[in-house]
Amino acid sequence: MKNLSETNRNNKKKWKTISFFVFIALGLTFSTTMFGRQNENKNDRFSTGRTKANSSQTEVKNSVDDNAYKFDGKISRRVLENYLSRAITIADLLRGQGNLQDNIRMISNIGAKFIGRSLCLWNAENNFLNDVERARKNAPQVLAAVPDVVLEACVFETVSPKINKIAIPACIFTAFGLPVEKRNFRYDDIIYPLGQRRAMGPGAQVPDESRLETQLWFYYQAITYIDLGCEAIHFGQVEIMNKNDSDNTHWANLLSMVRAYGATHARRHIVLCDGHTPTGGLMHEGNPLLDFNEFPLRIKEVPDKPTEAILKLGFSDGIYNKSKGGMTVNGWQCKYLPYLVEFDNYGASKHPGKPNTIEGEFDWIWGYDEITWFAHQSNQYRADWLHYAWDWVSKTDTNGHLEMPGGRMLASPLDKMKWYYANKPSSVVPDGSGDEETIREIWSSDAAKPKLGN
Repeated sequence: MKNLSETNRNNKKKWKTISFFVFIALGLTFSTTMFGRQNENKNDRFSTGRTKANSSQTEVKNSVDDNAYKFDGKISRRVLENYLSRAITIADLLRGQGNLQDNIRMISNIGAKFIGRSLCLWNAENNFLNDVERARKNAPQVLAAVPDVVLEACVFETVSPKINKIAIPACIFTAFGLPVEKRNFRYDDIIYPLGQRRAMGPGAQVPDESRLETQLWFYYQAITYIDLGCEAIHFGQVEIMNKNDSDNTHWANLLSMVRAYGATHARRHIVLCDGHTPTGGLMHEGNPLLDFNEFPLRIKEVPDKPTEAILKLGFSDGIYNKSKGGMTVNGWQCKYLPYLVEFDNYGASKHPGKPNTIEGEFDWIWGYDEITWFAHQSNQYRADWLHYAWDWVSKTDTNGHLEMPGGRMLASPLDKMKWYYANKPSSVVPDGSGDEETIREIWSSDAAKPKLGN
């Protein structure tokens, strides 16, 4: 019994020793496993976070690249608004105003998708063929760098007698079903009849779009710009050219012809048509004729705060909450048509730098037009004001979009400033304002895109 007891005691000691080491081993294994799991979880969170972030970024990038800016033949409201939310005016980009390569760099840097007034030929008849050839060389460079960008050209509300020197191509007569003639355009057949005429610049008049000769000239411009690669046409102040077109039937026919040409010749088989619409829309049979409206910001000076200005609902003839909707040419219904508001240029007053003193005086901002007033502000004020305007427009009317200032003519008689550039200042753009960084910042933080209106 004693030997058995001793054996049992020895066995118990042996098992305790074994159990102790097993426990230690298990403990170490457990600790190592848990430590490993903790580290693994941390790595998962970090790695998963990175993966998710990267995946999310990829998804956003793919969404932006592949879906948000994709259209062909028709354009959905969502895609149209995505473009309008990344609109910037770079007037005469295609004519070579400023430095083309630096403008292309800026477009890519800020993520611009709609270039307003990229071919901005006021009184196009002045040098039409040469300007078109210059644009024909420049447009491919822009489109090669940013293939999904929309370039806008302009057909304006002005014409001068120089139009008499431009020959009408045979294809224009053919498009209108007219016998081909060998002749030039006729100025007197484009402008309004006596008693209705309105001057638009020195020696120029507002065209009457109900007249066949005007339609020939407008159509010629539009299809020329489409052939250059432009996918949007701004038709200027459309509502001062339709005094003899009460229901806009002539506008409807002309725009229909331009769109038909775009359907077979435009890069993505569509051309977007817009114009300034103070009444809220160019309507025909209860529906909008334009793809989107456009209008000046209508900036209101603050008389008791020198050089400062604000946006105010109801001021002047602003378009806010007034953009008329209906069944669009792209087949979708809307209560309010999307629109752009831009920093307009229209000259300077007789009192530059001073407030308006006459009640109801033209919409000068401290004696300047909108873009010239803006260009005269300090770097910090411009940056703050762009943030303010972006927020104000989006909160006031979800159908509106601020068209950023990128490049535009100035009217500044005091200091002779001639052009505003948003580009970073450099050796090639010494007069650059540097506002492109503010634009990039605003667009980069625009998490609400796309944001549909009504």
